[in-house]
Parts: sequence; structure tokens; C-alpha cells
Amino acid sequence: MSDGAPSQASEGVLPVVARGVQKSYVGGDGGELRVLEGVDLEVRAGEAVAIVGASGAGKSTLLHLLGALDRPSGGDVLLGGRAVAGLQEEELAAVRNRYVGFVFQFHHLLREFDAMENVMMPALLAGASVAEARERARELLAAVGVEHRDSHKPSQLSGGEQQRVAVARALVNRPLVLLADEPSGNLDNHTSQRLHDLLFDLKEAHRLCMVVVTHNSDLAARADRSLLLTDGRLQPMLPG
Repeated sequence: MSDGAPSQASEGVLPVVARGVQKSYVGGDGGELRVLEGVDLEVRAGEAVAIVGASGAGKSTLLHLLGALDRPSGGDVLLGGRAVAGLQEEELAAVRNRYVGFVFQFHHLLREFDAMENVMMPALLAGASVAEARERARELLAAVGVEHRDSHKPSQLSGGEQQRVAVARALVNRPLVLLADEPSGNLDNHTSQRLHDLLFDLKEAHRLCMVVVTHNSDLAARADRSLLLTDGRLQPMLPG
């Protein structure tokens, strides 16, 4: 990885924007279940936003929409200035791969591959050569402090090490935005704190736009903004 710089959008374009985003599902009774009622969000490069709220409020749903893993029922999401609502699946996958890195509560590492291979995988899928993908993966594994575990498979790594590898994998394509869904929810307090330090160090180093869904008050407090998702809408968190 030559300079660690994220994928580039046009100058002055916000990495991620949500405009009036709505999401509905069909309930068990056949009726409409509205999860998001019209979410508006703009996140700047280098900014960290925490989204908090009760279980079932739609936080993960919103994160999936922001990362183009799902499509809104109404409104639009822009990644790197590009509206994703009307894109075909192949175009959507390309935009997602170029602009977004994901970290989930469960690492989702491929168990048959070692740490190096897991981090290389998204770069290879994006068309990087094996040599380039390996170099990017090597630098990122060093950046997250697990380069000495690069030949170990997930079952041979601790929970904290697995999540660090997952963070490296999320960054291998130099995304504009890092989306994290309860990234430390499966870790003990000490390991959680180390992961939080890592995420914010990487955010500063790479000027990442970061959106984190979390129940962890310490993690939310470190964000530049904390927003509460309630009744299908985002609102600023009140002090205290």
C-alpha cells in the first residue's frame, strides 16, 4: 500500500450522505413495518459519528443502508457523491467495494484462510495483483499490531486478534468510510479499549469517515458526534 490514502471522491464531496432515508418491511401479519421514517445524515472526511439507540430501533438497518448492503424504501444514500438507489447490482457492488469498509460484531473471517489471506481477499476481488494485495495486507496487519500472526487461521487467534484482522481487511481497499456495527460487542473491557484506540488511531492516520453503531458508552463518547436513533429518525444526543 503506497501511501495508505483512502479512495478519492471529488474535492469537497462528503463521503457519505443520507437524504430522507426510509426503510419498511412486511410484518408477520402482512402489514407494513416502518423501521426508518426519514433519516438525514452527512458525515465529513475524518469525522467519527456514533449512532446509539434501543435494541430494535433500526441502527444496524441504517448502517447496512449507508454501506449499500441494502436498498432504502425511500430517500437516497450517496457514497463519494454518487447516489446508489438506481444502481444495478454489479454497479452497487463496485461502489461498495471502492468506498466502504465494514467491521461487524462478529469478525466473519474465512476460517479456511490465514490472517494474511483474509486481509488480501477484498483487494484481490477488486482487481489488485497478488503482490499488491499482499503488500497492502502486510502493512495493515503491522498497523493493527498482528503482523506476527499473519500465517495463523482465525481459530488460532484470540477474539481481539480476530477483530484486528477484520479491521485490517476492512481497510485494505482504502475506503472513504468505515462502518462499524458493535465492533467491540463480543470483547472483554480491556480488549474493547484497545480496539477503540486502534479504530481512532486509524481514523486520524487515514482521515477516515467513520460511522459506529454501539451500545458502548465509552466508544460513543469518543466520537465527534453522537446521534440517537429513535422513532425511525436521528436526533442529537442530549448532554448527560
